[in-house]
Amino acid sequence: MNTPATRRITTLVLVLLLVACGQPERYVPANGDIVFHTSHSTQSAMIQQVTHSPYSHMGIVHLINNEAYVFEAVEPVRSTSLSDWIARGAGRHYVAMRLKDADKLLTPDAMGRMEQVAERFRGKHYDARFAWSDDQLYCSELVWKIYKRALDIEIGTPQALADLDLSDPAVAAELRRRWHGSPPLQQTVISPEAIFQSPLLVQVYQQ
Repeated sequence: MNTPATRRITTLVLVLLLVACGQPERYVPANGDIVFHTSHSTQSAMIQQVTHSPYSHMGIVHLINNEAYVFEAVEPVRSTSLSDWIARGAGRHYVAMRLKDADKLLTPDAMGRMEQVAERFRGKHYDARFAWSDDQLYCSELVWKIYKRALDIEIGTPQALADLDLSDPAVAAELRRRWHGSPPLQQTVISPEAIFQSPLLVQVYQQ
């Protein structure tokens, strides 16, 4: 019977289960958090396929006047409110990861350096070729370079393009189309999955 009392009991049970599993009731964003979701972009399925990951997009959380935003490489590189970023993902599902010992490492001075690096990238075009240059950037490259250049922290291990799963003929054809020929298989790339699996991060929330 779906009475208000029954709904309250059900909600309480769910909350207790979440607490028992270590899952907080809601996400409390912090500067420097890295969030992941599955985008609705035309290339999302390709990214998932070549990296064997459900997540195809990511960004860095930053707070402005206690409001949470995600700094991300879309077109162009920009800040998006966290609520809009969540709504843009498939099923509103997302995962928030945080640097281990973030309270010690992400000091105000460290965050200032990250902001300085981020501002150099703001407004740059999205890189559909996934090249390893600063002329254009893709989502995981942006996150990796901000942490590396600001704090000398490498979150995730870069790979060669050839190390990804390029076996699907459709993927190979799409890469040839983007590069107008054979793509440089030895070029450096960093995938959302490589960052997601970094031992330097800990999951703090999932929805």
